[in-house]
Amino acid sequence: MDDLLTRLHAELRAGLPDEALITDPDVMDAYARDMASFCAAGAPAVVVLPRTVEQVQHVMRTATALRVPVVPQGARSGLSGAANASDGCIVLSLVRMDRILEINPVDRIAVVEPGVINAVLSRAVNEHGLYYPPDPSSWEMCTIGGNIGTASGGLCCVKYGVTAEYVLGLDVVLADGRLLSTGRRTAKGVAGYDLTRLFVGSEGSLGIVVKAVLALRPQPPRQLALAAEFPSAAAACEAVCAIMERGHTPSLLELMDRTTVHAVNRLARMGLPDSTEALLLCAFDTPDPAADLAAVGELCTAAGATQVVPAEDAAESELLLQARRLSLTALEAITSATMIDDVCVPRTKLAAMLDGTAAIAAKYDLTIGVCAHAGDGNTHPVVCFDQADEDEARRARESFDEIMALGLELGGTITGEHGVGVLKKEWLARELGPVGLELQQGIKRTFDPLGLLNPGKLF
Repeated sequence: MDDLLTRLHAELRAGLPDEALITDPDVMDAYARDMASFCAAGAPAVVVLPRTVEQVQHVMRTATALRVPVVPQGARSGLSGAANASDGCIVLSLVRMDRILEINPVDRIAVVEPGVINAVLSRAVNEHGLYYPPDPSSWEMCTIGGNIGTASGGLCCVKYGVTAEYVLGLDVVLADGRLLSTGRRTAKGVAGYDLTRLFVGSEGSLGIVVKAVLALRPQPPRQLALAAEFPSAAAACEAVCAIMERGHTPSLLELMDRTTVHAVNRLARMGLPDSTEALLLCAFDTPDPAADLAAVGELCTAAGATQVVPAEDAAESELLLQARRLSLTALEAITSATMIDDVCVPRTKLAAMLDGTAAIAAKYDLTIGVCAHAGDGNTHPVVCFDQADEDEARRARESFDEIMALGLELGGTITGEHGVGVLKKEWLARELGPVGLELQQGIKRTFDPLGLLNPGKLF
């Protein structure tokens, strides 16, 4: 093993500058895992931070020659263990490949390297009157490459969709070091199999994304929001269904359950009534958002809302939305650790998902708060627990699994935007079924016959 490590370091150094290699164990430990709980992580043999496509190719050629696994990473803000190191691997961190190569207002595309921060890209295209919609909650730190790897979503998905809908083309370094270009720069294109879409959400298991062509949209007007308080989660979910059934296109439609509302109140003293069982936040970026909010307000009242508060301007909207942005921070303040689930169900099953989660929390005697992208049925149950208490940690893990089982029973999926990684491998097999699993494993073998790319993830 020592001989292999020595040879690995020597061959990597032959094609990389010294500043691209990290071999100090204490420093490497900082690259060992992402933000997921209950996900094992190993000790990497080396961390590589390339700046060029050629350097990534050198890493993959070396890895293939020596049969060393490679774990690609972005900002490590993921929540499924997809970026966790395995023992003796090369951690390939792409954060230094952070250039915006092109913004084209006529073709409405941006061409970027994988290490570009989501918020940096968003602000850059805004200067051209354009808009890059995918906006994960971690948008100030997460990278475009990471977003592509996990098919990230965000608060605006109800209207604009997820990352996969904005990736037009990719440059990908394959396991053997070859460079593959997929997709297009054009508005339309249907030549051959859609390999681009195959890489989106593959969690670095099929290749290393080194460049992306992203679709942009015209920048919309500033959104206007309202908050509606409900006496039950079921009533709030009824309002969600009514809003969507009537054909409204909100830019944001978020729900917070009683546990989350109370946690935010404790943290930020926002003055929300203790009687609030669910808080629904809705926003529009249409030409006449006030009229749209008025119509939605009526639907909320008809569904049983006890109070509907529309914002007068963008500043008031931001104040209303602050509660949603504080949700995770507030729930994290309750206990020493959290597990964030990511179950997506049909909108018509949203009430059953929330009620079922509340029953699971009672069964396991745990605090579980739910915040949800209600407009697309994507729930984020947050299991709060004391990681030093072995029994409580066991109950947390069991409740997490039971929540995923509930989602599948309701016709949903185990992940809407966080990915599978290590955390949900067993559940991916259940969702896909034996035929689906066999075909997906066959795709993996086609792209990565030696099994070197992010081993132990997904399958």
